Amino acid sequence: MTEKILCAIDDIEHSRVAVIHAAELAAKLQAPLVICSVNGLSGGLRGPPIYLHDEAEIKKLLDFAVELAKSHGAKKVSETEIKARLVASAVIQYAEQEGITQIVVGTGDKRGLVRMVLGSVAGEIAARAHCTVVVAR
Repeated sequence: MTEKILCAIDDIEHSRVAVIHAAELAAKLQAPLVICSVNGLSGGLRGPPIYLHDEAEIKKLLDFAVELAKSHGAKKVSETEIKARLVASAVIQYAEQEGITQIVVGTGDKRGLVRMVLGSVAGEIAARAHCTVVVAR
């Protein structure tokens, strides 16, 4: 089976570990690595769509992650932005459509009530994805 790895990121700090892990895995397996960031949609029901990040922020995040991945041995690295209301569902759907065989995600430091209210995107991806999911810490 040809490996194809997806690393889903959302910010630089806790995504750094996920990018490094995904890059080292891609280098070891000589597999392509796709780095994606989901730009969450928070508006748009009765007005214009409102995304959590502007294009410059997403570009900066993706550019940083691509360079970090390359510096840790990944050879074939691409990037994509996904605009969606449901982050975990968007990552899972993209992975299925693109034939991804492994997903690597980071996890933040949400605890207590914040985690209960917001949930865990990494946990949802791990529970619902069609392929292996690595949650990097």
